[in-house]
Parts: sequence; structure tokens; C-alpha cells
Amino acid sequence: MTETTFTPRVFSGIQPSGNLHLGNYLGALKRFVDWQAKDVESIYCMVDLHAITVWQDPADLKKSTRELCAGFIAAGLDPEKSILINQSQVPEHAQLAWVFNCVARMGWMQRMTQWKDKAGKNAQNASLGLFAYPALMAADILVYHATHVPVGEDQKQHLELTRDIAIKFNHDYGVNFFPETEPVIEGAATRVMSLRDGSKKMSKSDPSDASRINLTDDADAIAKKIRKAKTDPEALPSEAKGLEERPEARNLVNIYAAMAEMSVDQVLAEVGGKQFSEFKPMLADLAVAKMSPITTEMARLMENQDEIDKILARGSERARAITAPILSQTYDIIGMVRPVEV
Repeated sequence: MTETTFTPRVFSGIQPSGNLHLGNYLGALKRFVDWQAKDVESIYCMVDLHAITVWQDPADLKKSTRELCAGFIAAGLDPEKSILINQSQVPEHAQLAWVFNCVARMGWMQRMTQWKDKAGKNAQNASLGLFAYPALMAADILVYHATHVPVGEDQKQHLELTRDIAIKFNHDYGVNFFPETEPVIEGAATRVMSLRDGSKKMSKSDPSDASRINLTDDADAIAKKIRKAKTDPEALPSEAKGLEERPEARNLVNIYAAMAEMSVDQVLAEVGGKQFSEFKPMLADLAVAKMSPITTEMARLMENQDEIDKILARGSERARAITAPILSQTYDIIGMVRPVEV
């Protein structure tokens, strides 16, 4: 098997399920922007095909897809520097997913923690798409020969499966065609927790709007939610180990560290000994300064949806310049008869 050198390329995606929040920003969007600053090609995707593994209202799906694109741009992604796409406009994602459905094993899919969690005891009524979700995710990544994927901790298992699929394909066909993609899990707040319960992940599905900071919240709403965030009566410690049994305190310090681009230890060196009555206003001021411009730009873009649609159309053209040749080579490797030029 000959060695192949893969050009560094980053891919990641988010489901357009609506109600973007601080967890999406700190856990994903901010890190995407950080990668954009590096000398590496990057593709960021609104994974609308993944979204329909459970039923979606068509009008809501369109709105959420455009809103997610607006969030990408408002957070700092430049559609001239990064390729921004919605998944369904690049058909090679779904085409390669079928190939990977034939490479992946049933047992691999059944071991996926997210499948067990989402299907639960009702697995017989879950969609086939939900079960095959990880093969499509592998195709999303490998159709670009992506070498790195910024993801949250909860997606690490899917990245391991992506590597397994790449290894098995390469072994089965005696090639070194697909890279063994590396997950990139980094930063102080890769997993942002609820403002009402530090043991639960911040989520749009939480019935309490006070549990999250939405990217559409104005400055007053952001400050109010932080002031009312659940804490404990103790002062902040001066070292990170002092946060180990204090989930709400740890969450707020992590959020501050991520937004200030500091380590947790650096934050605690400054605020150790302070009560939350002093720390919360500091956090609120920082959050408003960081988040309000994003809210404003998202609102502007959503008033100009033609601008969003043009960005996505241009993104799909640029993406397909990468994906079409890779899919064609995949088909050639597995023995599909390819069209000839006449």
C-alpha cells in the first residue's frame, strides 16, 4: 500500500435545529473561527440531512438552516476564507454515505451511545436514518479528506467510528485513500452546562429559557440570566481543584475563561476569594461585550435572506470542486463503471 500525504483540511458541522445558544458558540462556533485563522482549508456545514433523522417542520428547517448560517457568519466565519454549506446542496455527502453503509458493520452502529440514548426503548420505531447517522457523519468528513474535526466530547465516539470506516475501506480495497481523521477537542468550555443545573449540558430543549443564553438574546436578557444563574454560597477558589465538587461554579468560571481566552487557572488567579455577587457582574459585562455584536449581525442577516442563500450557493460550488473528484475516485476504487468523455 503506497503512502498518501493528505493536505491539512478541517471539517465540522452543526444541526440546524434552531435556537442557537452560548454552548453552540463556545463549544463550536468560536473554535471554528479560531481554526479559520490558521493556514488550513476549512469547511463548515449546516447538516440538514442529519436533522431529518427525526421529523422536521419544513418551514422551520429552512428558517433554522439560514439562522445557523447567519450564526456562523456573525460569530466571525468569513465565507471567502471558509467554505460554508448546507449539506443537502452537496449531493456527494449522501452518495458516499451509501458506500459507507456498505462498509460499516451493524454491531458498530448498535454500540453508538447516541443511538442508544435517542432511540431508547423505542428503537423499533426509530428511523433507519437515525441508526445510520454515523455513516453519514463519516461521509461528511471523508468526502473532503478532512484531517481534523473540531467536535464536542459527545461526538468523539462518532469520530472513532469514522476512523474505523476509513481503515476498513482502505484495507478492503488495498489503498490508502481515506485519512484517519483526528478529532480536536479543546478549550475551557467545550461542554457548556445549564445555568440552572451545572450537571446538565446547556440545551435548547430545556423547558427553562433561563437555563441558556440564546444567541438572539439582547444585552439585558444576557445580563439578567447570568445574575440569576445558580451558584453556591462559597467564595471562588484560587485553584482549579477547588471547583471539582462545585458544578455551577465550575461552569461559570469555564464560561468566563472561554470568552476571555484565558485558562481556568488564570481566571482564578484574578477572582479567587471573590463572592459570586462580585464575579457575576464581571461575567455579565464580558458576555454582553462578546455576544451582543453577534446578536445584532444575526438579526441583520436574517433580514437579508437572499444574502445567506447566495453564500450557501457559492459554498456548494466550492465544496463540490473538492467532493466530486473524491467521490469519483471512490467509485473507481470500488469498481463502478464511470462515464467517459466523448
